Amino acid sequence: MSKSLIVTGASRGIGAATARLAAAAGWQVCVNYNSHAAPAEALVAEIRDGGGTAIAVQADMADEAAIVAMFERCDRELGPLGGLVNNAGYLGGEHRIEEFDASAMRRLWDVNVVAYFICAREAVRRMSRERGGAGGAIVNVSSMSADSGGIGPRVHYATTNGARNTFTYGLAKQVGRLGIRVAGVMPGVIDTHFNDGFGNEERNALLGPQIPVGRVGVGEDVARAIVWLLSPDAGYVSGAMIKVNGGFF
Repeated sequence: MSKSLIVTGASRGIGAATARLAAAAGWQVCVNYNSHAAPAEALVAEIRDGGGTAIAVQADMADEAAIVAMFERCDRELGPLGGLVNNAGYLGGEHRIEEFDASAMRRLWDVNVVAYFICAREAVRRMSRERGGAGGAIVNVSSMSADSGGIGPRVHYATTNGARNTFTYGLAKQVGRLGIRVAGVMPGVIDTHFNDGFGNEERNALLGPQIPVGRVGVGEDVARAIVWLLSPDAGYVSGAMIKVNGGFF
């Protein structure tokens, strides 16, 4: 496969698992990261050792110029863009509404929502058949919190995921005739670094027995769904949000 794939927030967790599986499926992968350079570079080395193609590119998702520069570097160093996984996210801590901080919410919105728009814009410009592209697929990573509202102190984060879902539905309608499919995944309880510092082990121990499939999810569970959505096997799937939650609502 000569097509390239950009995975944002791919140094760890769901993003890293997605980059790894996508490379194994033949994609040339751009491993985006913001502050975790060492694991991003290690992942790229792992992919290359396995015979794949990958580069690590630093870009803060709150910085439009950095995002554009990332796409331009991929233009130079990888094959034509065929896919985008909008995965980078920011929890923004845990705060009750009485402690709501508007300035902090603006950064959360920039990373979790505005960056999805900017990355999609750059991807569509490259993949649109009206612009000479060969089509492609965009997968947006959201969360089950979009439906549930999340736990109380994370309503700010849950709200951004609701916006991600709406964006997925609307964008699919807008770019389908350009040869671009848009879909998303809604992870449930997943054991990643995302919850480090917020009682991750305790959460897993509490919720694991309540999940119908009998365990907490891992990054690869979500990554498999993402890589399938990117593939021709999902050629008639667009405007859909797939719940990867082990049956736990």
